[in-house]
Amino acid sequence: MSAPVNLNKARKARAKADKRATADANAVKFGRTKADKAVEHATETARVQRLDAHKRDR
Repeated sequence: MSAPVNLNKARKARAKADKRATADANAVKFGRTKADKAVEHATETARVQRLDAHKRDR
């Protein structure tokens, strides 16, 4: 005879595993590393500064 299974705990564990799988998929799909964000911020800042440097005064 095996030990009884608490169905409430099993249901909650399955839901938690499903949420974790969804979160991992979203992290791969939408997530960016801190380094990627820093590089993008640096290039955007350089682009804005270059654009501002070429403005003409009226």
